[in-house]
Parts: sequence; structure tokens; C-alpha cells
Amino acid sequence: METMAGLHRTLMCGEVTEAQNGNEVVLCGWVERRRDHGGLIFVDLRDRTGVVQLVASPDYDEESFHKAEGIRNEYVICVRGTVRERDAQTVNENMPTGKWEVVVYEMRVLNAAKTPPFYIEDNVDVDENIRLKYRYLDLRRPEMQKNLRLRHQVAKAMRDYLDEHGFWEIETPMLTKSTPEGARDYLVPSRVNPGKFYALPQSPQIFKQILMVSGMDKYFQIVRCFRDEDLRADRQPEFTQLDIEMSFIERDDILKLMENMVAFIFERALGKKIPTPFPRISYDDAMNLYGSDKPDLRFEMPFFNVTDIVAKTDFKVFRSVVEAGGEVKGIVVKGYFDIPRRELDGLVDYVGRYGGKGVAWIVVNPDGSVKSQIAKFLGEEMVQSIIAHSEAQPGDLILMVADKAKVVAQALGELRLEMARRRNLIDPDELAFTWVLDFPMFEYSEEEKRYVAMHHPFTMPRDEDIEFLASNPERVKAKAYDLVLNGIEVGGGSLRIYQEELQQKIFAAIGISQEEAQQKFGFLMEAFEFGAPPHGGIAFGLDRLVMLMANRQSIRDVIAFPKTQSAIDPMTQAPSEVAPKQLRELSIRTEDDLVKK
Repeated sequence: METMAGLHRTLMCGEVTEAQNGNEVVLCGWVERRRDHGGLIFVDLRDRTGVVQLVASPDYDEESFHKAEGIRNEYVICVRGTVRERDAQTVNENMPTGKWEVVVYEMRVLNAAKTPPFYIEDNVDVDENIRLKYRYLDLRRPEMQKNLRLRHQVAKAMRDYLDEHGFWEIETPMLTKSTPEGARDYLVPSRVNPGKFYALPQSPQIFKQILMVSGMDKYFQIVRCFRDEDLRADRQPEFTQLDIEMSFIERDDILKLMENMVAFIFERALGKKIPTPFPRISYDDAMNLYGSDKPDLRFEMPFFNVTDIVAKTDFKVFRSVVEAGGEVKGIVVKGYFDIPRRELDGLVDYVGRYGGKGVAWIVVNPDGSVKSQIAKFLGEEMVQSIIAHSEAQPGDLILMVADKAKVVAQALGELRLEMARRRNLIDPDELAFTWVLDFPMFEYSEEEKRYVAMHHPFTMPRDEDIEFLASNPERVKAKAYDLVLNGIEVGGGSLRIYQEELQQKIFAAIGISQEEAQQKFGFLMEAFEFGAPPHGGIAFGLDRLVMLMANRQSIRDVIAFPKTQSAIDPMTQAPSEVAPKQLRELSIRTEDDLVKK
């Protein structure tokens, strides 16, 4: 193989324009395609900026022509040549450089390449595990490079905006104390302190609060975080978030500053103007109307509640649910009176995936007549009352679910989304932002048989709810807020507790004793004793945000080297076993070691 000695790249492939017409250039890249036309060989050369056509001929340089005969796809080459305009009939309007080509006078083959296991092109139909195993090839594809370029632009826009508004970027430790209060920690054994462990941070939460005690006032960090939890399309064991904290602020200060930042990012990175302020909805209203604390508001179809109306019906299915403290709620699917019966029957199986036991339906025909599988049980008067309450019009379809409140929210919420997809109500180009406010402070954990913090235990409760911390914790709302985009949470935060006495009350409400609180969070409590300012913040999931901006379905498409849903890296084969010597140095013995003994 040859070297580049004496040749210095003067231009990227995608930068060839009329400005270089007639000029000599030196280009480097990968062979995307080679076409042999006898006395002429055409080569499409690719780098991250795009593709340009090369022309090799013995009339221009015989040695380069013979080298071009031998190159294949994905060979790495460097060429020197002259830019010229293509013949009119050969112009490629689908390529930014399609009007120009480079006549090659010198070619150097820097490296050969094996035949790739899949085509290096967009929309490649190949198993994702293969893509991840050969990620370095997958990342050569234009769509993947476009995604990572967008990620870079988003991160830069975040930094630019926050810098302009007086924030400092400050790093916090990667090796820290384990304070599990949610997802599992990733633990790192300490060699110099045998039997003790660091934890990789689930977030910089405690450190950024301590930075506020330190007087930093406005902090941010684009930071890696780690959570040992079950994975989904929008989850990874390691992920990146934009972490922000501010002192001496109120909730509305944060919301305004952050929605302006989001608008700045979208305009800077995508050229899209996002109207502000964003709509706001309470957690209770979001759950009551959409069955979700991250509602997709690109379409209507809110829930209606007929629990009180059907409470005294003779229809046992509804009556038994209401008597057991459950709910009967529904949605109206506009204009879908002609839904096939087979599809209606299939909805029972659909809601069954989310715990629902069935779907009751009422079709309001265009002429005003009604048909329903439960009409004979409800009676005409009750059916008309439900139709009136739902505000359904002639030509509409009513779908109802009856069950425990939690099941109704999940099953009917998913049914709402599914009917929107089937009716093509979701515009993929629409951006529907909303703030969800006033989350419950606590939720009951059946696994732990106690209340746990819905966000984290440092969240400030609403002033008017503090008196209920001990007597009625379910009633307490938090000064917490989430930013939702198209049904996906992209950011969340809260005002923080900054007084030790109130923090101790929160710990008590979730069953953390003073001794346990001191063991886990003593350094934070001690910091508060030296004067903590009122403060609050928010964190944005960078991976999720870029995924939505790139219109992708998985965050793995916007992360350079992601893990699979089994938390495995097919390329490096991590996680992997380590040498026994390494374990001994860390004072660790495995179960296999103990069995052998």
C-alpha cells in the first residue's frame, strides 16, 4: 500500500463546486462505486461531506488508470486531479456535486478493503445486530453521518445558548458514591480500598445541588449517565443528558428559559421555527384526558368519563367495575362509523396487551341510527346519554374501556394512539411540545411496600401540600415539570429542597431513617447547613431529543456506539470476562470461584 507523502488534501469530496472549476485539487476518501467503460473508469469517491465523481483514463495518466482498474468498493484512496464540468447529458441532478467531476492525474491506493457484509448506502435492509457488529461500516452510511452531524450541532447549540445566558459548564465526578434510589447503580470496585465500591452516576443530581451551595449560580454539563435497568428503544445503559441547575429562581423562570433554548436549538440545527410559549397541562389533567403523563398532542381524541352515568346500569360488566372503585372511560374516533367488524373484534386483543379485558363500542351512523354490541344491555336511554356525554356526532365511533383506573389509563391511552395511527391523524412533521406540571410527589411501590419519590427525594413539594407529608402523602404534589414532545419525555426537572428540616421530612415520608439518610446523603445535608440558596433545574435527554429531531425510531440511530437491548456491544463483545489476576487485584471472587473451593 502507498502513503500520502507529498500529497495534502485540499478539499473534501462534497465541497467540489463551480469555484474549483479548472483548478487542481487533492481528494481523499473511500471508493463508493467503480464503473469500467473500457478506456474510461469512473469512480465515486466518498467522505463524510458527500460524493464526487472521478474520471481515470490512460490519456490523462496511464499509471492512475491501471490503479483504478484494480480498486474495489471501500478501498481508501487519495487522488490529485483537475475539476471540470460534466457533459450536459451526464449531469447527476440527485447529487450536490453532480455537475462536476475530477480528472485524475495521480492516484494512490492507501488501503485495500474486504467486501463489506452489507451495502454502504441509506435504507439498507440488514439485521441491526449486524449493523452494530460492523458499526464502523454502518457509520459510513450517509444517513448515519447525517444523524451524528445533527447531534454535534444540537450539542453546540446547547452550549452556545447557555453560554450566552450566563451558565458555566462544570464537570462532576464519574466515580462517586452509590445512593440507589430508583434504577440500579453500575458499581466499580476500588483496588486501593478493598471491599469498597464507587458507583457510576445515574445523574449529577447531588453534585449540581452542591454547586448551587457553592455559589456557582448557573451550571450546565453535557454529561454521560449510567443506569442498570431494562432497555427499550429509547433507553441505553449509558446515555447523555444536558444537565442544568440555577439558583434564586422560580418555576416559570426555568420553563421560559428552557423553551426558548429548545426553540433556539431547533432553528439553529434544523432551520425550524418553534412557537413559544409551550402549552402547559397538569399531571392530573394529562392522566384524566389522555391516560399518560407524556401525552401526544399532535391530534385530539381526549378521554370522556361516563363512570357516574353507568353506575346504576343493569350491564354487569360496567356496574361491577364501578362498584369495585374502577372507571368507565372512552374516546371518540371521528368519522370511523364504517370500521370493519373484524377490526372491532381485534381491538379486544389489542387492549389485552395493556391489561384491558375488553372494548365496548357504539357506532353512530351518518343517519343518526346507532349500533352497538352492548346496546341491549344498556338500553336506548343510557346509550343516548353516553353519546351525548361523549359529544360524538353522526358518523363517529365510540370506544370504551372499563377497569381499574390504572388499567383504563394504560389500555385506553394506547388504544387512542393506535386509532390515531390507523386513521392517519399523526403528522410526522408536526412538533407538539407541552409542559406537564404538578406531578405527584410520591408513588406507592408494591415491590417495596412503601412510598417512593416519583422523581427523586430532593424535589420540592408545593407549599400548600407540605402539611400532608405525614398524614396523606398521596395528596402531595411536587414542583416538578416534564417537557414532552410528540408523546415522548425529552426533559424533566423540579425546584429543589434547600432546607434540611424539609428534606428530613421527605426522607421520613419515603421510609428513609435519619441514619440511612446520613449514610447515603450526609454530605449533602452537611452542605445545606452552610447556607443553601433556593434552586432548581432540569435535565434533557440528548439522545432522545436528537432521535426525534432526526425523525428516527430508536436512539441507537443517533449514538455512535450503542448497546443492544441486552446491554451488549456486538462490536467489542462487551461486557466480557476479565483475567483472574484482575479480579484478585480488586479483591473479588466470583460464584464459580466459591463453588470450586
